[in-house]
Amino acid sequence: MMTLAPARPATKASGPPPVTSLGTRTAGFYRHDLDGLRGIAIALVAVFHVWFGRVSGGVDVFLVLSGFFFGGRLLRGVLTPGAFPRPVPEITRLIRRLLPALVVVLAVSAVLTILIQPETRWETFADQSLASLGYYQNWELANTASNYLRAGEAVSPLQHIWSMSVQGQFYIAFLALILLSALLFRRVFGRHMRTAFVVLLTALSIASFVYAIIAHDTDQATAYYNSFARAWELLLGALVGAVVPSLRCPMWLRTLAALVGLGAILSCGALIDGVREFPGPWALVPVGATVLFILSAANRYADPHTGGRLPAPNRLLATAPFVSLGAMAYSLYLWHWPLLIFYLAYTGRSAVNAVEGAAVLLVSGLLAWLTTRYVEEPLRAGRRPATRPAAKAPSVPLRTRLRRPTIVLGSTVALLGVALTATSFTWREHVTVLRANGKELAELSPRDYPGARALVNNARVPKLPMRPTALEAKNDIPESTVDGCISDFDNVGVINCTYGDKAATRTIALAGGSHAEHWITALDLLGRMHHFKVVTYLKMGCPLTTEEVPLVMGNNDPYPKCHQWNQRVMAKLVTDKPDFVFTTSTRPWNIKPGDVMPSSYLGIWKELSDNRIPILAMRDTPWMVRDGEPFFPSDCLADGGDAISCGIPRSEVLSDHNPTLDYVAQFPLLKPLDMSDAVCRPDYCRAVEGNVLIYHDAHHISSTYMRTMTGELGRQLGAATRWWPV
Repeated sequence: MMTLAPARPATKASGPPPVTSLGTRTAGFYRHDLDGLRGIAIALVAVFHVWFGRVSGGVDVFLVLSGFFFGGRLLRGVLTPGAFPRPVPEITRLIRRLLPALVVVLAVSAVLTILIQPETRWETFADQSLASLGYYQNWELANTASNYLRAGEAVSPLQHIWSMSVQGQFYIAFLALILLSALLFRRVFGRHMRTAFVVLLTALSIASFVYAIIAHDTDQATAYYNSFARAWELLLGALVGAVVPSLRCPMWLRTLAALVGLGAILSCGALIDGVREFPGPWALVPVGATVLFILSAANRYADPHTGGRLPAPNRLLATAPFVSLGAMAYSLYLWHWPLLIFYLAYTGRSAVNAVEGAAVLLVSGLLAWLTTRYVEEPLRAGRRPATRPAAKAPSVPLRTRLRRPTIVLGSTVALLGVALTATSFTWREHVTVLRANGKELAELSPRDYPGARALVNNARVPKLPMRPTALEAKNDIPESTVDGCISDFDNVGVINCTYGDKAATRTIALAGGSHAEHWITALDLLGRMHHFKVVTYLKMGCPLTTEEVPLVMGNNDPYPKCHQWNQRVMAKLVTDKPDFVFTTSTRPWNIKPGDVMPSSYLGIWKELSDNRIPILAMRDTPWMVRDGEPFFPSDCLADGGDAISCGIPRSEVLSDHNPTLDYVAQFPLLKPLDMSDAVCRPDYCRAVEGNVLIYHDAHHISSTYMRTMTGELGRQLGAATRWWPV
């Protein structure tokens, strides 16, 4: 996203440069070429988002420029004798420049959310609205990325505001750092303060970059939004702002630097998959390119009159069209993403074609211009845009007449912000009250809510409202999740919790990922009924597998900690030697309809069999997928769909033959279990059966529906274990 110091009006692009002080040197011109660079960067961000579904590197350009402008201005303040920035005016200035446009976009997005999105998405929007206003949206998204149960949620119309949050946090932290350091450095280093600041910023930049590489290798999806992993990009911009006045370069070298920098920025989105590679080492490409472009005009900082002309690429970007685009870059960044997401939600498609994309960009540009002209500029400058003066107003001073519209506009924006905040909190509280029915769901009448019994026992289904409701579904999760009995993405430790009859001598080890976990609801009931205990060995998104480089199902991100956890859990299972290991035995195909038995499961089965541990191999439940993407039946139902339209043909998610059966002869201790007929009809997997919602997300069985599967699971378990007659 763009720097938080909006560009100067384009009408001054060719005018005489203002003279300011940069430390003890003279910075005699304003960088209109960097305004143009912001215009190029926002164009790349919008075009790659809308038409190509990729990351362009433009956000990284903005981060560097943010550090350069904001950091440079603060450094000028602390390095200039007799001057010292005051924190309160600085923060007030940031609020005036940033919040008005953001509040307007959030308010419009809230209205579009209510009109277009199902109410199951309103809570997420409310959470992210508050996160955006509070400038912690990046951490909200990082939490979502690391939460397996939320991994299939639809893309948020506010997702792009993560970069603004990173910058907002950086500004406050950098302001505190510079002011506190200046107080110390003036006493200790005196006239060598510039050198001290260069050393400090260099050390912090290196530390952040090293952290970014480590975080990227550990959990790239979370690191992408991490403020500490992104700080080096802003710090590098501030560092360049501190050293650029000291550089001298010939024109040919500066022109080459500008060409290389601009070329790298333009090609970054096409050559680098930023979604997967940033903020790792590949982020050096857009960041380094931006630094090169900034340095290409270094001579002019020394003396604007004798330092030579700007290189040709810089002069091009300093022309009015590019500067004008840069002037509204902030608003364009705010508008383009929610308009794209709402249009896709309205049409039900996953991408736009060329004409639709052009329309989205055109409307985004128009709204961005209006927002810049009538919201940003008046509140930033403390006046409204120039208009024809009133014919007669002799009794009202001119200053008062100019301030009145600004006060009205500022008050309107403030009221919008208050209304948005109050509405978000109110809706969250409403949903919390609705979801306080967990105990009630566990006690639903089997006669009124037969669930799976309607399929396996032909139970009669009365006409009653579905439970859990679409809003209740999100929290209808296994008790083991609530108890913290499943390792998250970062944890490679084995967490053991006991359910069922905890005093029993017979043990079933429930092992694998969350698709093994959701059976705990039925296994707990059966354990207490038939006197066996269930001990958990679970990790999010991680089935029992010998795969050395596992991938997260759904987004195919590398998951090295799954391999580490598998090595630990297998050693513990062999040591604990339970009577049975209950785990999943199939997965959906990623490349064609149906399901498959992954070859990487065979090594697990062999190791368990070699240690005389029988395996209860449960066929995985269907995943709700459309156009290659998971979808939430609860969203579909909340949006007016029904049990059929919100379901999926059985042939798309289940093969005619259970693939596990092909390995029974090879592994005599393998006991296949298949509950597909308790979830799907012969030709179709509906969203609701027996008045009960089957899934609480895109592919995990709701605990309420799982309770209705207990009878059929007990029949199959009894036959496999021979612990009770069936």
